[in-house]
Amino acid sequence: MFKSVISKTLVIASLLVGGFLLKVSAAPIAEDVNLYNHYNLFYGLNHEDLLFMLHHGYGFKTNHVLTASDVDLNLVSDYALLVNLTTNEVIYEKNAYQRTYPASLTKMMTVLVGIEHRLDGPITIDIDYNTLAEEGAAIAGFVNGESVSYDDLLYGTMLPSGADAALMIAKVVAGSEEGFVALMNEKAQELGMEDTHFTNVVGLHDDNHYSTPLDLAILEKVALKNDEFREIFSAKSYTTTSSSRLTFTSRMFDRMGDPVFDGGEVLGGKTGYTTNANATLVTFAEKDGMALVCVVMNTDGVSEWTDSRALFDYCFDNFQLLNVSENETGYEVQKEVNANSLSGNPPFVELDKNACILLPKTVEFAEAESEVTLNREVSNIAGTISYSYAGRSVGKADIVTTGAVIEEYVFDNQIENAAEEEETIQLKPSTIVAIAAMICLLIVMLLLGKYVYDNIYIIRHNLSVQMDRRERFREIKKRKQRRRRRR
Repeated sequence: MFKSVISKTLVIASLLVGGFLLKVSAAPIAEDVNLYNHYNLFYGLNHEDLLFMLHHGYGFKTNHVLTASDVDLNLVSDYALLVNLTTNEVIYEKNAYQRTYPASLTKMMTVLVGIEHRLDGPITIDIDYNTLAEEGAAIAGFVNGESVSYDDLLYGTMLPSGADAALMIAKVVAGSEEGFVALMNEKAQELGMEDTHFTNVVGLHDDNHYSTPLDLAILEKVALKNDEFREIFSAKSYTTTSSSRLTFTSRMFDRMGDPVFDGGEVLGGKTGYTTNANATLVTFAEKDGMALVCVVMNTDGVSEWTDSRALFDYCFDNFQLLNVSENETGYEVQKEVNANSLSGNPPFVELDKNACILLPKTVEFAEAESEVTLNREVSNIAGTISYSYAGRSVGKADIVTTGAVIEEYVFDNQIENAAEEEETIQLKPSTIVAIAAMICLLIVMLLLGKYVYDNIYIIRHNLSVQMDRRERFREIKKRKQRRRRRR
């Protein structure tokens, strides 16, 4: 006997049928292999995030963005942005969509493009250090004529913010700084960084060299998915393989102090400064499974740290990330199966195990309102549960098909019937002989029929000739009889 306990009004089985018949109000999904590769890389199984990506590229959802009018964090930075990478949402923004100068945050793109165009073999340093000195650019400390590795250049660009390392990457990859900058701008367009344009690989001031906190957060989100970039971005120090054996330390970690705070930790970052841009900073932190990226721009050398810490603290102190599959009970179908009944089978659908929602720490999961939307755009998505609290969207979870197949079950009476059938189909030898004789007779008849069919015209001709002969014989016989009568 089965007993089903179904909470609320959702019947999961209906999603298997209705979910592929009803259509959500969204654009159709393009049949693009690269798109799905990017989707799997950045969004896993979440169907709503895939639709968002189709419309907005690599951007972030902005369902419940806080601003200075909502919460006063006393930020000194003119531009600020805090995004939750785990839920792909903007948490707080201050002028985050306005263009400003990125300074050495530019080098994040330099390193990412450099990784994507990696070269093997030793590289000989050839840089105009006099020009860099005149421009006041930071350098890694390489010497002309020195042989270095490609990794030396990547770490030299990120950790000490070395302009010499960045320029050498550009030279060996594209032949010139201009050629490499073209690759950087192509990458920016690919990622949907609509308000970003680069004119150099270092971040030196140029009126046409600009970006926004939002675009830089997009760059950081994509770059952190690259394992090599993440390792470089998070490194606190690195020693070169060159003969000079230089040791680079991260400017970000050197200036920040202790990266650990209240159970959270800053895992990486990049600093920047020019006279026109002032201080700029991008940092990446995690706590309790929640990953955040913070961008502050056009601030001073002290406030870049205090503002970033204030944003991290506000989010970590006031919000909690709750896993939907671990907390949702309203849409769960529970089954009790007797030991003598059918063997247990896995469920046909389940909640996405990676889906989370973001709620204030004072709110329980059950207090969030939920709504189910059926879907047929993606074959393995039956529907989506959308969550909201206080009128704001706080996250979603897909109901995914598991691909489970019911195994065949053989009942006891089926086994008995099969045994009976085996007994009834036993045949006697005489019956087998009779069947064989009938088969032989049938074969002979088929062969005879084929012979007749193949020779039908000859047979007809022979019959016709015989009939003609008989007719002539009769005529001859009649004539003889007439002659005898006349005599």
